[in-house]
Amino acid sequence: MDEALHSIDIEKLGRQRPEIFTSAWREIAFATSLLVSLTMAEFNLGGFQVILPSLNESLNISADQQSWPSAVLTLVAGAFLFPLGRVADMFGGYYVFNAGLIWFLLWTMAAGFSKSLAMLTVCRAMEGLGLAAFLPAGISLLGRIYRPGPRKNMVFGLYGAIGPIGFFSGIIVAGIAQEVLTWRWYYWLGSILGTACAVGTIFSAPNDYQQVKADGVKMDWWGACTTIPGLMLVIYAISNTSSAPGGWASPQIIVTLVVGVLFLAAAIYVEGWVAEAPLLPAEIFRVKYMKRMLSCLFMTWGAFYIFLFYSQYYFQRVADKTPLESAIYFGPWAIGGVLFALFSGLMLHVIPGRILLLISGISKAVALLFFALMPEHPNYWAWILPAMIFETACVDIIWTVSNVYLTTSLPKQQQGLAGALINFTLFIGSAFFVGIADIAASELKKTSMSLKDLYQYIFWLGFGVACIAMVVSLFIKLDKAGSRLTVEEEAQLSRPHSDSIHSCATLNNNATPTHDNEESTSYSVSSKEVQGKDHEDLSPATPESGGTAAMDWEEVEEMGMAEKVANMEVCGILDEQKYMQRDGEARDME
Repeated sequence: MDEALHSIDIEKLGRQRPEIFTSAWREIAFATSLLVSLTMAEFNLGGFQVILPSLNESLNISADQQSWPSAVLTLVAGAFLFPLGRVADMFGGYYVFNAGLIWFLLWTMAAGFSKSLAMLTVCRAMEGLGLAAFLPAGISLLGRIYRPGPRKNMVFGLYGAIGPIGFFSGIIVAGIAQEVLTWRWYYWLGSILGTACAVGTIFSAPNDYQQVKADGVKMDWWGACTTIPGLMLVIYAISNTSSAPGGWASPQIIVTLVVGVLFLAAAIYVEGWVAEAPLLPAEIFRVKYMKRMLSCLFMTWGAFYIFLFYSQYYFQRVADKTPLESAIYFGPWAIGGVLFALFSGLMLHVIPGRILLLISGISKAVALLFFALMPEHPNYWAWILPAMIFETACVDIIWTVSNVYLTTSLPKQQQGLAGALINFTLFIGSAFFVGIADIAASELKKTSMSLKDLYQYIFWLGFGVACIAMVVSLFIKLDKAGSRLTVEEEAQLSRPHSDSIHSCATLNNNATPTHDNEESTSYSVSSKEVQGKDHEDLSPATPESGGTAAMDWEEVEEMGMAEKVANMEVCGILDEQKYMQRDGEARDME
C-alpha cells in the first residue's frame, strides 16, 4: 500500500502527455486543428459586424430589419447549446464536433450567395445551429482528454490565445473584402479556411464514441422541447424590441416574450421535477462558486459585446473611419490576446484564480471607460490603443480561467454540458445586454443629442455592467489551478474501503473488478453517481482546492484517507496512474 501510494505523483500526471496520444506530433496535430477550427466562431463573429453596413445596402435591408441577421445566429446558437451539448455527451465529441463544423462551413459558403434578407437569415440561423454543435463538443473533447494540471491549463490558454487571432482575422478579411472585392468573399474565404481545419480534425482528433457510449447518457426530450422555444422566443423579444415600431409595447414583442417566459417556466418544472436526466442538473449549481461564476460570465460577455458592436459604430459613424481602418484599430486584440491568454494558461497553477479574475474585471471596466470619455476624433495612441489592450486582457484571461474551472469542476460525462454552459453565457449575455443597449439607443435617438453623445451613453451602460461583474468576481475565491484528482477520482476516494469491490462494480456499470488482473479493470463514474453527491464536498476537483504535489503518506493518514487510497487501488485507479507514469519522463511537459 505504502509503495503504491508513493507511486502516485499527481503533479506529474497533470503535466505529462495524455496516453491517448502515442507521440508528441499526434498531440500537436490534434490541438492545432481543433483549436483553429474553434476559432471559426470568432472569425464569424468578428467580421460580420464589419460587413454589416455594406450588406444592408447590397440586400436593401430596411432600418427596422438590420438587427435581425446579427441576432438570428445568437438566437439559434443560444437555444440549441444545451441539447447539442447533451448529444456530445451521448455520442462523443468527435462526431458532434466534426458534423457541426461541416454543417457550419456549408452554410457559411451558402451565405456568400445570399440574394435577399430571407436567404441570409436562413444561412445565419443554420450557422448558429452548427456553432451550437461544435463549440461545446470541442470543449468536451479537450475536457475529456486532459486531466487537471498545468498541461490542461496550457491547452486552454492556447485556445484563448488563438481566439483573438481568429477574431482579428475575421475583421481584417471583412475589411479587405469590402474595399477590394465584395462582402461575399468574406464568407467564401472563411469557408475555405474552415474546410482545411475540418480535414485536420477528422484525421487527428481521437474518436471517443465507445468511451462515451458506455456512460449511458440519455437525452432529455421534454427539457429540449421546452428550453429551445423558450430561449428562442425570449431572445427574439429582447433583440428586436429596439427595431419594433412600438418598442416593448409592440404586439409581436409582448406575445413572443410572454410565450417564451411560459415555455421557460415549463422548462424549470420539467428539469426540476420530471426529467430523469435533465439537460441542466440542479446539482451543478452546488459546485463551489458555480452560480457566481456564471453570473460574472453573463455580465462580462454582455459588456464585451456592447464594447464590440458600438466601438465599430463609433469608429465609422463618429470618427469617420473606413471599414478597413476600423479593422486595423482592433490589431492589438491579436497580439495582446495571444500574450494575455498564454500568460493566464502558464500562470493558472502559480497565481490564484481570484487574482486573475480581478485583473480581468478591472481591465473590462477601464476599456469601456476609455470609450465613454473618448473625444470625437481620438488620438490612437492615447485613447484607442490602451482601450484595446485593456479589453483583450479582460476577455482572454477570463476565457481561460472559466474554461479550466468549468471543465475541471464537472465529470467527464458532463463535459458537453460544461462546453454548453461556457458558450451559453456568451450568447445569452451578448443577446440580452446588446438588446438592452439597442433599446437605450433607440430611446436616446428621440432626443436631440449628437451621435457621439448617444454612443458614449451606451459605453457608460457597458461600464456599469462591467463594474457589477467585477464586484461579483471578488466573491469567486478561486485558488491556483494545479494538478489534482478528477471529479471521478474524488468520488471514488470518498467511498469506504470495505465497500470498494461493490463500489467498483457499480462505478464500472456493474462490471465486477478483478484483483488478479487489475490492469484490465476499467474505471468510469456514471453521471448519476456523481450527481448524487454535493460537489462542494468534492472541492479538490475544483480550482478552489489548489494544486496538489506528490501525495505523502503521513499527509494522507492525517487526512483520514488511507482507506480511500486502498479503495482507489482496488478500483484500478492506481494501476492506471502507474501505467501513465511508466513512460512519464518521455512524456513530461517541458
